[in-house]
This record gives sequence, structure tokens and C-alpha cells, in this order.
Amino acid sequence: MEVTVTNSSISPNPSTSVTSGAHLRVWDLPVRLFHWLFVATMLIAFLSSEEDSALAPWHIPAGWVVAVLIAFRLVWGFVGGEHARFANFLKPGKIAHHLGDMFTGKPARSVGHNALGGVAIIALLGSAGGIVYTGATMQGESGEGLHEALANILLVLIALHVIAVIAMSLLTRENLISAFITGNKRAALHPGVPDAQPPATLAVPLALITIGGSAYAATALDPLAFTPGVRAEVGEQGHGARAESEHDND
Repeated sequence: MEVTVTNSSISPNPSTSVTSGAHLRVWDLPVRLFHWLFVATMLIAFLSSEEDSALAPWHIPAGWVVAVLIAFRLVWGFVGGEHARFANFLKPGKIAHHLGDMFTGKPARSVGHNALGGVAIIALLGSAGGIVYTGATMQGESGEGLHEALANILLVLIALHVIAVIAMSLLTRENLISAFITGNKRAALHPGVPDAQPPATLAVPLALITIGGSAYAATALDPLAFTPGVRAEVGEQGHGARAESEHDND
């Protein structure tokens, strides 16, 4: 028997005989762009963290790009599309119920983020923000240690997030990765649920102002924020000048 839920963000698992090809609009384009840009930029940041890495010159610029992305996501969490808004998925009271469903192996399908996924988003944004902050203000070995510790925490959170997405995709028989690429889900799997409400009228202008303002703030704090490799070149020149000075003194 198929259960129909009207105007709900959660829909029970319907029978596997449903084959409708109609799509349900869920994720708006800006939140999808943010998601994959965040993934790509964090990957670059991790791969460039070692000084001998070929991507090392991109480490600091990647960090500042992450800062701009976080600023955007915080604003979009209030003015973005229905399922991108924090109010839509930050529901601590439903976490225990969701975990119980997970342990039974029959979790309900969620149109947007489920309760546990909402917590994961905040944890990912918070740890990434902490990494950016410690990287920008890092002084001495203690600062570097905290920076690396937060990076390791973020790696664990990312691994758990990926595992959870794969597990939910298998348990609910719904491709969650594909949904965050296309922005759509199969309407037949969420009967009675309407398309997501679009972003607020002024959402895009506010987002652009946020992106521009945060990028400007980054360059005000660090004029070389988005210029890869310049620090290495300056450092080499400074090292060469000091060496030449020491040689002349000898």
C-alpha cells in the first residue's frame, strides 16, 4: 500500500512499483553551485596543505575562497530556496526519530535535508570557518596545531557525511548525489509534495553583495588573499636578499 503525504518535507517509502518519470524541484541553482564549489575548493585546500605540493601556492587563496563561500551560505540560509533555508532543516527534535529509523534500516525519505543532515551542514560550515580563521590569524606552533586539528576534524566530518549520503541513497533507493547535481528528485517517490518554493525576491542581489563584500574584506585583511604563489616568490626574494647581505658582511 502506498502512503501519500501532502505538503510535507518527509515522505514514507512508497512501493517499488512506482515508475513515474515526473520530477520534483528541490534544490535551487545557487545552493547547488555553492555545494560543489565548496567541495572543489576544500579539496584544493587539503591537497595544497603540504609545502612541497605542486598546489601549495593555492592553499591560502583556497582558504579565502572558502571564507567567501561560507559567507554566501549563511545569507542563503535565510533568503534562499525553501530547502536551502536553515529553518527548513534545523530540527533537533527530530534527530532521535531519524536515528531510530536509520537503525531499523527503513528511514523515511526526506525531500530536503533530514534532521541529522542539517546538523552535519552546520558542523561542516563551523569547522571550515574555524580553519579559515585559524589560518588567517595563525601565530606560532600552537596556532598551527589548532589549524591542523580543525582540518582533521573536518576530514572526519566529510567522511561521515559521504558515508551517510551513500547509506541513505541505498536505504531509500533515491540517488541523493544526482539530486544535488540536477536539483530534482523523482516526484513519484514523494507523492503529494509540491515543488520547492523559490528564493526570496531580493535573494540574488543580497547574495552578490555578500560575495563582493566578503571578498573585499578578505583583500582588506590580506592584499594577497586571492593571488596564488606571490608569498612564495616574496619569501624566496627575501631569503636571497638576506643571504646576500650576510655574504657582504662576511
